[in-house]
Amino acid sequence: MFGTLIITSNAAKAPLSLRVAESEMARNPEASYIDGLEGKLKWNYTTGLELKAILDASPKALDYVDAWYDTIIDSTGVIYKYKKSNYSQDHICPGRTLFGLYDIMGKEKYRVAMDTLYSQLLSQPRTPEGGFWHKQVYPQQMWLDGLYMAEPFYAEYTARYVTDSLQRAANYADIVHQFTLIYDQTLDPETGLLRHAWDSSHQMFWCNPETGQSDHAWGRALGWYCMALVEVAEILPDGEGKDSLVNILNALYNVLPLYADAETGMWFQVLDQPYREGNYLEATCSAMFTYVWLKGCRLGFLGNREGAVQSYESLLKTFVTEEDGLVNLNRCCEVAGLGGKENRRGDYDYYINEKVRSNDPKGIGPLIWAALEYEML
Repeated sequence: MFGTLIITSNAAKAPLSLRVAESEMARNPEASYIDGLEGKLKWNYTTGLELKAILDASPKALDYVDAWYDTIIDSTGVIYKYKKSNYSQDHICPGRTLFGLYDIMGKEKYRVAMDTLYSQLLSQPRTPEGGFWHKQVYPQQMWLDGLYMAEPFYAEYTARYVTDSLQRAANYADIVHQFTLIYDQTLDPETGLLRHAWDSSHQMFWCNPETGQSDHAWGRALGWYCMALVEVAEILPDGEGKDSLVNILNALYNVLPLYADAETGMWFQVLDQPYREGNYLEATCSAMFTYVWLKGCRLGFLGNREGAVQSYESLLKTFVTEEDGLVNLNRCCEVAGLGGKENRRGDYDYYINEKVRSNDPKGIGPLIWAALEYEML
């Protein structure tokens, strides 16, 4: 129904990472068309994440990627419609691509934009326990999603540009605290999985009034957290909390295979409810978990490289097809969040009834990174 199944062993074809990147550029004549924006300019994490992955896969994509950033950041370094006062961690994520662009292009306005995003993190509102609010409009709330939105940028900026040794050490300690705090506060002791979010005030309609936790472990939320763990652990120097992140990563990967589908090894939209009626195998979280597993093995953080390879091969068989020369990633949950609207309660019915689509950037990026890791084996 989706076209021709990808054959990973076809040596005549370009590497899958490159084919996915080129397929996305073919589908979207400009990066402002990614994620259904139809040419609208918007500083959002989905476009930024995918552009970073595309640039990682293909140096030839430089002009395509740079054109978007060069347009959305003006000559003085001001980001189009960005408001620091929104304190949205989502708006930190697109800044990650700027590190590589600045290295290559040398445009000073990119450094200015990175400085702006770093300044947001320095004044980001916090829970009483010191955790970053997900956004200004979500007070006292930490979502697993937010760890990927902010912490890899925070870590890389600190490693590159913070020269004061005391400030650098304080930043690293703060980054590790964000990971350990949300791990402790969202952990479901019965499953070993992490639930989607935690409200420090225990007041939100979606949370357990005793624990502050949301109801379920949502696949992509934990995928965001795992990607943040492995990418930040790669950046952190030894002795700056790296071991704490690697230990958490191993704890999660001791549990994750237990909640994978027995036939495919892929993961469900609602992780803690496998095989429940209406639940389905979901592409974005499966791509994320696979990418992290492969990368974690390469970096020496995780074990069972054979299992990681099997996960990658199953990812392609389960979700990836090729039709009319374009690679597709199918069965991606489009969006799921908490609060803002009464229906976003984080209950089981909410997660399984959100829209499903193909080629969502939140899956395309991790698919490209998983393919790059596999291609380095």
